[in-house]
Amino acid sequence: MASTKRIIIGLGNPGIEYEGTRHNVGFEVIEAIGAKIGETFKTKAQSRIAWGKWKGRPLGLAMPQTFMNRSGLAVEELVRKNQLDTFNILVIVDDINLPPGKIRIREKGGTGGHNGLDDIIDWLDSDAFPRLRIGIGNDFNRGGQASYVLEPFSDDERKLIDPVIGSARDAALSFVTNGITVTMNGFNT
Repeated sequence: MASTKRIIIGLGNPGIEYEGTRHNVGFEVIEAIGAKIGETFKTKAQSRIAWGKWKGRPLGLAMPQTFMNRSGLAVEELVRKNQLDTFNILVIVDDINLPPGKIRIREKGGTGGHNGLDDIIDWLDSDAFPRLRIGIGNDFNRGGQASYVLEPFSDDERKLIDPVIGSARDAALSFVTNGITVTMNGFNT
């Protein structure tokens, strides 16, 4: 089992104009993991990707460059090209249904209204893949969701989000070494 390849995929939108936005928190976690394991990213096909090892296990880190709502193409490509079962990927996304600073890890499930997850489920033809959701809150007026997720965190929110980036990084690395059940038990808040 020690050689099981895993890929951690953070969702977001490519481009400097989206850096630091609520929707790009998945990218922030992937960058934090890359910094911790000392890997750099290269653009390959539909994703920015880095390959390395964590505690002797092969690990891919990916940030799809297909924009959030079209993430499925890049994820399907990563799964297919690397001949992975879906339970060996972990998708990291923002979640408006969780308060800022909370994380929730699940082995599989629905989209919770998240268009990026919806597209991945369509492309994989399955909802049976682990996901880590990071709460970004839902402090927006009716019809304002699209603007809200594309805005940067407020200073007060950033104080809650920065520590959770580290927790999400550690949870993702736990997934690599310990699997999903141990990770859910240890990190769900």
